[in-house]
Amino acid sequence: MVQTRPDINLQLTVSNRQILKIAMPIAASIVVPQINFITNNIFLGSLGVKSLAVAGITGVYYLIFAVIGAGLNSGLQALISRRAGENRIEEIGNLFHQGIRIALVFALAGIAITFFIAPAVLARSLHDPENLQMALHFLYIRIWGLPFLYIYQMRNALLVGTNQSKFLVIGTLAETVVNIVLDYGLIKGHWGMPAMGFNGAAVASITAEAAGLVIIFAVMRWKGISKQLQLFKNFQYDATQTRLIVEQSAPLILQNAISIVTWEFFYILIEHHGELALAVSNTMRNIFGLFGCVTWAFAATSNTMVSNIIGQQQQHRVIDLVWRIVRLSLGFAIVVCTLLNIAPGFFLRIYGQGDAFITAAIPVVRVVSLALVLQSISTIWLNAVTGTGNTVINLLSESIAIIFYGLYVYLVLEVFNLSIIYGWMSEMLYWIVLFVPSFWYMMSGRWKRKII
Repeated sequence: MVQTRPDINLQLTVSNRQILKIAMPIAASIVVPQINFITNNIFLGSLGVKSLAVAGITGVYYLIFAVIGAGLNSGLQALISRRAGENRIEEIGNLFHQGIRIALVFALAGIAITFFIAPAVLARSLHDPENLQMALHFLYIRIWGLPFLYIYQMRNALLVGTNQSKFLVIGTLAETVVNIVLDYGLIKGHWGMPAMGFNGAAVASITAEAAGLVIIFAVMRWKGISKQLQLFKNFQYDATQTRLIVEQSAPLILQNAISIVTWEFFYILIEHHGELALAVSNTMRNIFGLFGCVTWAFAATSNTMVSNIIGQQQQHRVIDLVWRIVRLSLGFAIVVCTLLNIAPGFFLRIYGQGDAFITAAIPVVRVVSLALVLQSISTIWLNAVTGTGNTVINLLSESIAIIFYGLYVYLVLEVFNLSIIYGWMSEMLYWIVLFVPSFWYMMSGRWKRKII
């Protein structure tokens, strides 16, 4: 028999105010790590175009493991949100504990892969031996931040899934401050710190992730969240809950991993076009990261609200909810697209590169800005599917989109050797193809038979 807690109510309502209440703190918390990426690249840009170019390779490599954690995060978030909608509060803490255990296993696997497999893979992929050595030395340091990152992501799933996203900002703000201070100190050797150059950014990032993690857990304890959700009381292994988390998250992990591995493939093809093309593309990743934060926040909101509303047995309100989120997400994306096209050079100048860099980057920015608009629609529907619990559909959608994407970038960049402007048009193709199966599935109503 299902037990509920009448003294605690985590059920959500379908309204624009509720959507924004969840999404805006998530957006703020996502912006902060993106500021960290941009800060790293600004400081690394002062070391020269080679450092900025290699940062693109190492950044995407680390992102491969980060999105694996994000897949686990999304699956766990959907489960926590469903239990919150059902008001089964006593199960939330247990789900969180099992999620942390799984995340730490994945972190150890990621560290092992980086030391034993990555050197051979990157050696076969990168043409410049100096770029290879810089990338490997950086990654041997950076990868030790993975356990902190994964636990951090599990914490995100807990706070978003229980409608307490406002606390996300505190930890990420602390992380940003630490990262900026250490970037400034360690890359060039300011304030008596050792001048570590390119590798200083790796040390700064790890320290910042650890600091943010400690601070947010302290805040959760201080605010009584740990007690309310019965956290840290029982870490006993629960095979049933672990299996449920893995079943929900595995398709999302595979989906994200495939997506980012393909993006790494894209960056390797870009590297074949020279350091300037790679440096420009690295800044495009920053644009996607920074200006896509609001869209990703609405996507996370779509996941958690759809799952919560289904948990309340209000399936008839789900499609209306998704359309509400789409309209808000699209509105923000159009504003961002307009601003980027009005003054693209304003953003690009902060990297401290010359006129040739800005001239090469501006047309790519215009392509990326249009892709952001398409992303603002597609990712909402994709995450609505996640909220229903049928994550196999997510994997199917991603697989179809990746096939089109991979063929396109290989033909455009490697076979026909066209400009990276055409290469970045692959993002528009990707989001269009991704939208179709997600939209079809949600409108078909087949998700109503799924139980988690």
